[in-house]
Amino acid sequence: MTRSAEISTRIVQAVLARQIEPGSRLGEQQLADLFDCSRTIVREALTNLAARGIVTVSARRGWFVAEPSRDDTREAFEARLVIETGLIRSTRSVDKAAVKRLRAHIDQQKNAIKSDDIALRSFLLGDFHVCLAECLGNGTLAEILRDLTARTTLAARRYQTLEDATRSHEEHTEVVEALAAGNIAAAERLVSGHLSTWQDKLHIPAEDSDAVDRLRRALKPMPVEARNLHTRPLGQTDQKRQRLRSRSGGAS
Repeated sequence: MTRSAEISTRIVQAVLARQIEPGSRLGEQQLADLFDCSRTIVREALTNLAARGIVTVSARRGWFVAEPSRDDTREAFEARLVIETGLIRSTRSVDKAAVKRLRAHIDQQKNAIKSDDIALRSFLLGDFHVCLAECLGNGTLAEILRDLTARTTLAARRYQTLEDATRSHEEHTEVVEALAAGNIAAAERLVSGHLSTWQDKLHIPAEDSDAVDRLRRALKPMPVEARNLHTRPLGQTDQKRQRLRSRSGGAS
């Protein structure tokens, strides 16, 4: 792994562990000192993260951890839903090695919750979805899910309680056991419900197609006749007024 990739990975891990706040400034020189590298390498890492939606940049103010909007968060959740349920739906069976790895991940989550290690439990609860994609055989989508999960974690930064963490762990367990039993349909349904629960908790509704249609109709261009109301050619009345003004010396 290159130094630039290491910096990117560490920042994403910090986001998943809720160790870094949305909107936090990421100073190039500070990161260069921490990782004992040049600012050029840091800038390369941050540029990569900006392209992935994890950080933002301002020409005058510098680099910052992203603060996802409601629309950004909704889109990230919807993308996760499509990817995760699609991966499960396309799976015929899960081998024993994958089930063993997933169960080990579940045990790690449980231990982190019991030890009240908030950073570790947060990281593991988010990383479970990445691990699931890897165990289902798609490393490319696993990397995409890592970024999407980081973005939804930023939006949910202030919301995860111990009760929430426990519930997430239980729902993850149900997904794994459904896969282990070969019940693919149940696993897909459970993942869908799990993601929807968090989307509901953040009060981020799915896109309202009716509202979009209403907005589209409202923003339609005006008819040509209406647009020309204020640029119409002079009519007879206007011409008479102009002649009267010229005779009276332009007084109005």
